[in-house]
Amino acid sequence: MNASVTTLVLLLAERLRALNWRMATAESCTGGGIGYYLTELAGASDWFAGGILAYSNAVKQDALGVSAETLLTQGAVSEATVAQMADGVFRLMRTDCVVAVSGIAGPSGGTADKPVGTVCFAWAWRDETGNTHVRTHSAQFVGNRSEVRMQTVLRALEGLIELCAQVQKRRPVPDDLMALRATHWV
Repeated sequence: MNASVTTLVLLLAERLRALNWRMATAESCTGGGIGYYLTELAGASDWFAGGILAYSNAVKQDALGVSAETLLTQGAVSEATVAQMADGVFRLMRTDCVVAVSGIAGPSGGTADKPVGTVCFAWAWRDETGNTHVRTHSAQFVGNRSEVRMQTVLRALEGLIELCAQVQKRRPVPDDLMALRATHWV
């Protein structure tokens, strides 16, 4: 396993265990890559419930409940879509937190508005009263298909770690979760 991914997965596992949380994924452009790396760690079943690989729009709609209107007006690669993907995986997995990703890994499929390397993220969690909260983020990665997918996996893990850190410290989770990203947790 990639050393950076290993470090992040170990740290995420530690944070999830400290909170006594379980997590799930809803993945499109990564093709299940986040779940793959999470389950490379022995004992992941203690904190990882599973994931939905929603590569097609039909699966996004049928399995995760993404609305046809959102897909039509915003597109599959949008913050609105990943927020609905996160909500859908919450409904199915009944976990404490989730990450959802959808993007254009390339080499084709990009547009002027959404070029290759565009990826949208949603991190969602339930607070102690059972209310669900969602934070979304869009990124523009550079590289070939494999590199865009790996950068997506890394960013998804970084966001989960930061989310757990904020909850663990009883701090409000900011709207821009990635603005907190720094090496202080690695």
